[in-house]
Amino acid sequence: FFFFLCYRALIFPLMIREGKPTPFLTFVLALLFCVFNGYLQGRSLTTYATYPPGWLSNSRFITGFLGWLIGMAINIHSDHILRNLRKPGETGYKIPRGGMFEYVSGANFFGEILEWFGFALACCTIESFAFALCTLFILGSRARQHHK
Repeated sequence: FFFFLCYRALIFPLMIREGKPTPFLTFVLALLFCVFNGYLQGRSLTTYATYPPGWLSNSRFITGFLGWLIGMAINIHSDHILRNLRKPGETGYKIPRGGMFEYVSGANFFGEILEWFGFALACCTIESFAFALCTLFILGSRARQHHK
């Protein structure tokens, strides 16, 4: 979880090549959201969540963890494809190809949604499920706009 938080909030923005500049306020708000959500998820897991002995070998945890891991891999790979769509100095719209883009037009969004639903299944907390739902609604609407 911490790795992806760092990836999404710090590493990914630094890896973006030329393009439209991101307004500083947008960057700060996104960073604050990631930090706040990370705090809420971490606090929920360390303070309020209780798990029975053997939870790490439970099928819900294993399925959720695999969903989270596969979603993160799809997300990171899709981000890589998107970052490399255009050659330096090139502009214009390009349709991404390869990876999950062969099956869904918003592969990066799909990966992140899968990731957070996997996380929610592995954690089985109301906070993780709420974040997964928010991710679905926010990224789902963005994916729909991108598809159109």
